[in-house]
Amino acid sequence: MSVRLKIILIVLPLLIVTLVLSSVASSLSARNGITRVAVELLAFKAQDMQSYLENQWNLLVENDLEGQSVYIGAAQRAALTYAQSLISSDTEIVLALDTGAKLVFTTGTTTLDEQDQQELAALAGPAKKGWVELSLAGVPRVGHGFSFEPFGWYCLITEERQTFFREVTEISTQNAIILAAAIAISILLLLLFSGYITSPITRMLAAMQEIIHHHNLSERVRVEYRDELGNLAQTFNITVDELEKAYNQIKNFAFRAVLAKKHEQEIRSIFQKYVPKDVIDRFFKNPESLLVGEDRVVAILFSDIRGFTTLTEQMPADQMVQSLNSYFSLMVDTIMNRDGIVDKYMGDAIMAFFGAPVQHADDALQAVLSALEMQEALVEFNKRQAAAGKPEFQIGIGINYGAVTVGNIGSEKKMDYTVIGDMVNLASRLENLTKIYKQDVIVSESVYRETCEALPCRLIDKVLVLGKRQAQRIFTVKKQLDERDKQAWQLHHRGLKLYYKREFSEAARHFRQVSRLLPGDVVSAMYFDRCKSYLEDPPPASWRGVHVLTEK
Repeated sequence: MSVRLKIILIVLPLLIVTLVLSSVASSLSARNGITRVAVELLAFKAQDMQSYLENQWNLLVENDLEGQSVYIGAAQRAALTYAQSLISSDTEIVLALDTGAKLVFTTGTTTLDEQDQQELAALAGPAKKGWVELSLAGVPRVGHGFSFEPFGWYCLITEERQTFFREVTEISTQNAIILAAAIAISILLLLLFSGYITSPITRMLAAMQEIIHHHNLSERVRVEYRDELGNLAQTFNITVDELEKAYNQIKNFAFRAVLAKKHEQEIRSIFQKYVPKDVIDRFFKNPESLLVGEDRVVAILFSDIRGFTTLTEQMPADQMVQSLNSYFSLMVDTIMNRDGIVDKYMGDAIMAFFGAPVQHADDALQAVLSALEMQEALVEFNKRQAAAGKPEFQIGIGINYGAVTVGNIGSEKKMDYTVIGDMVNLASRLENLTKIYKQDVIVSESVYRETCEALPCRLIDKVLVLGKRQAQRIFTVKKQLDERDKQAWQLHHRGLKLYYKREFSEAARHFRQVSRLLPGDVVSAMYFDRCKSYLEDPPPASWRGVHVLTEK
């Protein structure tokens, strides 16, 4: 028996077994993956349909219409329209049953016989939520069902079983064809090239020892004969050539790795001006992770220059740009020194957040300290402005603390690492309130709870901002108080207690004392005026001291 035949008899079974096992494994993996995706798609549509029904019901409840059949009927008809929008194939059906297991609506044209009705009635029980298998009009189907109690419905999104598993069947067929072709090609190649696997073993061994001993990859085997041994010698020479090329490539890769490391440092240096260092570190460690948003509890800071339009009219454009750059440089340094992330510039405004991508236990406190230090830095900035004969800047800062969504948001061409959510909007509203209450810094109640033990806080008001249903207590904060401020703030808080108890005369006396201690204090003057007004025209019994704001 020739060496070639021995090689074929040894290699061919191993090759065939490997191909078969690989094909079976890939087919099963693809089948499971596609089936899982298809099942999740039906579940997603069912969840989407359920969410839509809940939204419709919530609208009825919010408008006190849940007891009016006309509006309930309109909502149910809208559900049918929405169900039709969920259908992605001609064989997909969305249907709903009432509490009597009677068909409320269906998006399909299939006529249901008595047996179908009975099978659907059996599905409408509480045990049949989620994945179901059934038969309608003699056609096997699969689906995902759920109950919606406000309407007394059992909803079911179904697809023909044949259509549902069509891709799985196609993949199995394709894998069988590919497997057969791969085995045929493998046998052909094995037959063609098995004759070229022999070589002059002694000469090859001597050459290999020479290469190992002297590390000389230029060593080659001399080809003496035009037969299998000669072909093997030639193959050996080719292998050594490739090893030499690989060795040279390794050296080249090592050199390129050094250059890449240097290039990475250059990229970091450039982009740290635009993107936080923590974000860049996460990108180089795991680029894909930054494409996924996540929910975080962060502190959001908004600052804005008051009367910016008037300032632009007082300064030439080049001087305004120069002053803004100097101002932004001071503010950004102050924020970053407290581990804050500068999200964006919006004209003369700055948006920043604390707590992402790296979260700390004192993010809210760091945000407040950053705001106070920004006001301190502004004092030095205004001194330089005054010395240069330029107008001074005045800023207001609002801070909120709560859950937001943080991540890279945008398009493929332009993305920003930013935060979004209702907490961000409230922070912006707080910044606007600094203009109304003439305070340098205003924080929300959630920020107050995180910082009240570390910093003195003054309750400013209970407000209902535009777009909110729940009143918010707002506070101002300082690093420390002198004796006059401490006395004034104590009087202010005692006055507030009397104010909320509707003892307006005594409260007004306290606020008058605060105004004497703090001349020009807008807050105490505001409460004094409110007390006078309520003494003349008492508020209704439902009054809780909440000031409703009608502007952003």
